[in-house]
This record gives sequence, C-alpha cells and structure tokens, in this order.
Amino acid sequence: MSTNPEESNTSAKILQLVVPGVISIPLSEIKVTYTHSSGPGGQNVNKTSSKARIRWNISASALAPDVVARFRTLYPSWMTEDGEVVISNQEYRDAPKNRAACIEKLREALVKASIRPKPRIPTKPTRGSVLRRLAAKKRHSAKKRDRGRRDFE
Repeated sequence: MSTNPEESNTSAKILQLVVPGVISIPLSEIKVTYTHSSGPGGQNVNKTSSKARIRWNISASALAPDVVARFRTLYPSWMTEDGEVVISNQEYRDAPKNRAACIEKLREALVKASIRPKPRIPTKPTRGSVLRRLAAKKRHSAKKRDRGRRDFE
C-alpha cells in the first residue's frame, strides 16, 4: 500500500490499493460510505457513523478473468448482481480504522483469489491397495451372505 510520508501513520491517506502481481487499484474506484454501527461505542454509537462500507466494481477492473472467477467463487456473499464487491466493517469505534480494515479485507481477498490452485494429477492405486480393497469386499460379502436363509436339506 502506498502512503504519503509527510502525514502521520494514524491519518495516512492511501492513494491506491496495491496487490503485488495482481493489480493496483486507485482508491478513486472504491466508493466508501459510513453508517451507524451496532458495534462498540456506548451511547456515542447513536450519534456517529463509524461503520464503513466499501463498494468496488470488480467487473470493470483490470483483473484477469480467472482471478475474477476465483474471487466470485471464494466470496459469493460479497458480490452483488451488478458485479460489485461490497465489504463492511464495524469492528472499531472510529470510521478511518473501519475503512482501513475494509480495504485490508479486500487486499487479502484479492491475494487469495490470485493464487492458482495446483492441478490434481490423477494417479493409479497401488497393487496392494487394490488387493486390500477386494479382500475387504469379499469379507463384507461373506458376512452379508451368512445372514441369509439357509437350506438344511
């Protein structure tokens, strides 16, 4: 994440969300809204809007199609029908911390979605495992067969 070194760490303004090897998202693409929180804050929670909610249109982004597809399968509850990602946070008492937490959630999700799953290489079962499976099937079959009716003639 890029920060302005002239400002203090608590009030640092993030210019863009950078996910190495995936994408760099200008924060102008991310819409932030604040609402009343149900989280911590005591009586002050009724007066301040500290819950942060970010919206980002993943469909209009420069992400690779496979990353977008993995993101949609990993986080379907974050997606709207219009292709927007909606993330909210109300963990902290102040809005800037909740906004930063939302952006960090988005960054971590993009990192996770950018990892390609290792393709499964099908293998054949070993001879020993095949013999063990067949022996177990014979034992099970004999057990069932012995429970049946007998002819005593």
